[in-house]
Amino acid sequence: MIVWNGEYTFVIRNLILKDFRIRYRNMSLGVFWSLLNPLVMMGVLTFVFTRILPSAVENFPLFVLCGIVPFNFFTTAWISGTTSLIDNAGLVKRVPFPREIIPLASVLSNTLHLLIQIGLLLALALYYGKGININWLWLPVVWTLEVALVCGLALIFSGLNVYTRDIRYVVESASTVLFWLVPIFYAFPPSSVRFVAIYNYNPLAAVVFALRDILMRGVAPPPSLLWRLAASSTFMLLLGLFVFGRLKRRFYNYL
Repeated sequence: MIVWNGEYTFVIRNLILKDFRIRYRNMSLGVFWSLLNPLVMMGVLTFVFTRILPSAVENFPLFVLCGIVPFNFFTTAWISGTTSLIDNAGLVKRVPFPREIIPLASVLSNTLHLLIQIGLLLALALYYGKGININWLWLPVVWTLEVALVCGLALIFSGLNVYTRDIRYVVESASTVLFWLVPIFYAFPPSSVRFVAIYNYNPLAAVVFALRDILMRGVAPPPSLLWRLAASSTFMLLLGLFVFGRLKRRFYNYL
């Protein structure tokens, strides 16, 4: 169990800033890459699904960006969280502090990039005339639940990756598959009811649906969707803390 104090807060803050600086070190465009990546993907998908395979979805750039932004954060934070203990092996072996801090800091460092992309998403919503309304207050709730979900996954997979280094490639492959299982460039429901469960019990899909409800339709997400998202995020975070607590006992022997 983590007992937070001033020293540990200092450690996690500096780990977050270190990860942020390292990512953009020696890059001429710096943090602009946080905007360029979703913009390029949005442009490509918009071209394909408005010119080559026309979609009936209105405001397609906003529609697809509601999927790209949470998906980018989810996969990037999951992968970086998975490798965080290996990347900081020297720190883990030399400095006594709760090991949970490292994967959590890795995920939280990605929230800095997420904030930049959220700004882009909100700007695009305003561009399409989706004015600010009371339901925007749900946005921090949705994003917080996604962060909690990824923190749980990062704790589990970072611990497993210490023992089996192949875990990183499993996560990368899973992220590629997930791109097609999350409704990023298509709408729900799918054409076949056989696959509805994939979306009803997919927390990342729930984040996408919630964002589209709030930003495109100007309504609050359905309570059933929010409950599923909250339950899955809370469960994953608690499971991550439990699994990590069991795995960390022998980290020193494998790092």
